[in-house]
Amino acid sequence: MSVQRTLAIIKPDAVSQRNQGKILQRILDEQFEVLALRQVHLSRRQVESFYAEHRGQPFFEDLCSFMSSAPCVVIALGGEDAVAHWRRVLGKTNPDDADANTIRKLFGTKMNRNAAHGSDSAESGSRECAYFFVETDLL
Repeated sequence: MSVQRTLAIIKPDAVSQRNQGKILQRILDEQFEVLALRQVHLSRRQVESFYAEHRGQPFFEDLCSFMSSAPCVVIALGGEDAVAHWRRVLGKTNPDDADANTIRKLFGTKMNRNAAHGSDSAESGSRECAYFFVETDLL
């Protein structure tokens, strides 16, 4: 096991439904270390840059429109095997396929409105945290 960083984003759908507190409580209950947290309203340019690896995919335009449509909460998390742990807590991308009591099952409504983001690897976690927070922000 290794101590890792991962990025959690509470997406605009969950924020607009006022579920950010419930999701943050779950993060704390799961014993993650919250390294940094802030609410942001991302510009289209920021979203396109953050999700650049998905450019050209059929869902890219909708994803960018959605993620720049309203505020979200970005959270740098730390802990033992934080990436895998957070992805288990999130559940499968499609809320219909997610296990009971996962974030996406509880708060997601459909595949492209699934409440939260999680880094897919330790490398992505480090890169994504650095996208939103400077090193001195991270506890």
